[in-house]
Amino acid sequence: MKRYNNNTQPIFQKTRTFQLTKVPSINLPTQNYPAPPPIPVPQPKKTALVEFPTSPQQLFREEMLHFGHPQHPLSLIDVPDRFTCTGCKEYGSGKRFTCQQCDFQLHCFCASAPPALKNHPFHCQHQLFLFAKPVKSGMVQSKCDVCNKATKGYAFRCGACSFQMHPCCATLSPEISLSVHPHTLRIVPATSATVDSFACGECNRKRSGRVYHCTVCDYHLHAVCAKNMVNGLRENGHKDNKSSILGTAARLASQVVIVFVESLIEGLAEGVGQAIVQDVAKSGSRSSTPTRRLDR
Repeated sequence: MKRYNNNTQPIFQKTRTFQLTKVPSINLPTQNYPAPPPIPVPQPKKTALVEFPTSPQQLFREEMLHFGHPQHPLSLIDVPDRFTCTGCKEYGSGKRFTCQQCDFQLHCFCASAPPALKNHPFHCQHQLFLFAKPVKSGMVQSKCDVCNKATKGYAFRCGACSFQMHPCCATLSPEISLSVHPHTLRIVPATSATVDSFACGECNRKRSGRVYHCTVCDYHLHAVCAKNMVNGLRENGHKDNKSSILGTAARLASQVVIVFVESLIEGLAEGVGQAIVQDVAKSGSRSSTPTRRLDR
């Protein structure tokens, strides 16, 4: 350390010293430890876009694997076009699960349908099981006990009796509140003998199947029309006009058959009349010939 006197000459003084002590080292065992596993780096989830002509921006980032289509994942989308569900074979619109690589599409309620239903209000006495194929009953198609339409695909079926219904019908309840009517609607018992005598407030027709009636006024609604408010058809401006097309075709076919039968009857009558006239003419000519011979 330096200090200075009056003559500005440095004066050196002895400073205090410190002794460094050696710290004993830690002897670690020479065992070979395995290398730590690499830390996984999170990868962004891949979402395939559906190339639709209408609203591709409405694609939801949700996917699922379904037993009916295990080879490809299904993505949840929401587009307003009408489609045919591969599961229940019925129409739908709006939200659905669809395959990005093929034409497999499912209603949301068909995609999430459980394998069994217990204590369903439409058939609480027995358990219902989900079947992927309809019952083979010859020429007559099996029908849903709620909407009275044919079951061509997915259906909940009773193992103890013949009751069955579509997955869409299974989403209905004995009491519903819909935007088409301000009051609560309650389903008419299936044992009612006047079910098909009600005129529906939605389609203005009379048809078989379960019917909802208003608890306040005289409004009635078919269960099949209530389905169109569940499967997205009415919300997206579609009408399930398959039945009306078939009805029109049936009416036209019946008219053609009637005209054909009438013309056939007229033809037969005309042919029979001509045959009678010819027989009378022949019999008259035969009876006159021997008389002439006798006169001679």
